[in-house]
Amino acid sequence: MQLVIAVVQDEDADRLIKAVVDGGYRVTRINTVGGFLERGNATVLVCVEDGQVEEVLGLIRANCYARRRFISPLPALGEPMGYHLPAPVEVEVGGATVFVLPVERFERL
Repeated sequence: MQLVIAVVQDEDADRLIKAVVDGGYRVTRINTVGGFLERGNATVLVCVEDGQVEEVLGLIRANCYARRRFISPLPALGEPMGYHLPAPVEVEVGGATVFVLPVERFERL
């Protein structure tokens, strides 16, 4: 048995969870926040048999997309010549970060 942990962007989470449930799997969603961009994420947990991991990974690939966004970096502190406003920076967000871990024991209580 394997535990698939996928950290996905909020924009993709509902679509992914629907696809996983429609695929016949049970899923747990934990709302999280990314440390770097401080944007909303969801951590999705799916426990599956060893032979089902690739199918779940396929659902993640099909429903979680990387995209480019402009973010405003933190404002600069005062400089000797005054303050300046940093320009927005383009970053890639979305997609999924996935971990697959072996499960020694699983119980549904």
